Amino acid sequence: MRILLAGASGVFGRVLTPALIDAGHEVVGITRTQDGVRTIEAMGAAAIVADVMNRQQLLAAVAGRHFDAVISQLTALKKAPMRNKDMRGTNLLRTVGTENLMEVAKAVGATRFLTQSMIFGYGFGDLGPGPITEAAYFGPSPRKSFAEHGAAMLRNEKIAFSQPGIDGIALRYGLFYGGPATDAYVEYLQAGKLPLVKAGTNSFIHLADAASATVAALEHGRAGQAYNIVDDTPTSFANVALEIAKAFHTKTPRTVPAWMIKPLPYLNAFVTGRYIISNAKAKDELSWKPRHPSYREGVQADAQSR
Repeated sequence: MRILLAGASGVFGRVLTPALIDAGHEVVGITRTQDGVRTIEAMGAAAIVADVMNRQQLLAAVAGRHFDAVISQLTALKKAPMRNKDMRGTNLLRTVGTENLMEVAKAVGATRFLTQSMIFGYGFGDLGPGPITEAAYFGPSPRKSFAEHGAAMLRNEKIAFSQPGIDGIALRYGLFYGGPATDAYVEYLQAGKLPLVKAGTNSFIHLADAASATVAALEHGRAGQAYNIVDDTPTSFANVALEIAKAFHTKTPRTVPAWMIKPLPYLNAFVTGRYIISNAKAKDELSWKPRHPSYREGVQADAQSR
């Protein structure tokens, strides 16, 4: 397929773009900068320069072109979010940006539209013993301070599913690690800027496995469906960070009590919450399974590849 990829030069895009090319697809990435162009072209893809928040500019950039599918991997995050306000740029990309990309999909004749969603659409905090499937409630959190994030994720998915003739698919990723995401952990650990709270359970996914799942969804996913993209082993944020510290021989992070991160509500919610997410639907319908079933295998694979 000929793929138009928004977010191709981002942390995940730098893993997804080569995976799509290796699977035999042709990729054209969208970027706002010449640095982004160089990053995309270095991966063997082509690039167009446009701002996804500017609909007219975006439509002009793709005028006269045809693509079989549009994939959105948009995020405004430069580092891990800690406060609710840190998510506002990404929320706009998930709403206005996704609307603009759907207009592009219609203009270029695409018949597939994949969008990045997240498991936090199920809520923030303790979501119970799980496993949580795609049939669970997904949308604005009853906790008012988090409601805008769930609303943006729900709107993002509804846009993806909205257009007759375009098969929309939402990928609800877990927390990323692996590849360039692990590099970010290592940088923080070396600088002593990653204090840990030994609490909570979350669902993670190695970026290489997230990429393989995205390729599988592009090729086999059903229209109007969401898929949880997580590994087989929910664990704490602290366990992942400690495994990375050990494998990459960084400073051992200090442990702090949970009350110390309460002033950072977004960080507190995903570090101390309980998110036990099922990947059974993705395995069954996409014929996919994570190469790294737990963070231990994934971190060791990263360390051995250096």
